[in-house]
Amino acid sequence: MRVFLRLTIVVPILMAVALAASKPHVITFGKWTLARISADLDRSEDLKIRPMYVDGRLKEFTFGIPHDVTEQLFVVRRMIRVNDSLPQEAAATPRWSWQRGGWLVIDRLNGHISQATLPEFDPDWSSASWYRDYVAYCGISDDGRKLSAVVMQLGRRKPILKKPLGEAASDNASDPGCSPPEWQRSPTRVSFVSNVDQRLTFAVRGHTVEVVTEDNADEGTE
Repeated sequence: MRVFLRLTIVVPILMAVALAASKPHVITFGKWTLARISADLDRSEDLKIRPMYVDGRLKEFTFGIPHDVTEQLFVVRRMIRVNDSLPQEAAATPRWSWQRGGWLVIDRLNGHISQATLPEFDPDWSSASWYRDYVAYCGISDDGRKLSAVVMQLGRRKPILKKPLGEAASDNASDPGCSPPEWQRSPTRVSFVSNVDQRLTFAVRGHTVEVVTEDNADEGTE
């Protein structure tokens, strides 16, 4: 009798927990607003941003158009609000400033939000180009002098491609000298163009990348 009573209590609780765990989370975006973006360099600009909610709770601020990786996962750029007050300023309230962040990976099923691992991705200058679960961009070294062609795959910690592209453009602070990479399918390829009009194309096969030579560069242009 005691065993039966325990089962009548435990089983409904376990069923409720299981149903709660399997319930998909609701992820929504708020209205677009203009924000003044400040960079370390002497420039600023207005950028459209919007909040992201998970089950009605504010989680992040974002900008740009999200990219659907799968039906379950999508990525979006993050916007960060930082305290821009100086130590000698005795303001009653912090002086908040908006800055670009990296890319967020969002799971629609469990509502989990994580930061995408993108080595040498510069939030202000790097332009990411997504295709499936791959992202290609021009990485910038810590000293801001070197450019690299980088291809990352979600779930991996190291790039599947990182190749030097030369010096970053020093005469134009708003453009490091690398156009957004271009993808093509069948076969999967990505092309980088540097500031010296150097075009490099790579074939992506799973976790490996191979340089495409001029002899077969025109194959598979879908």
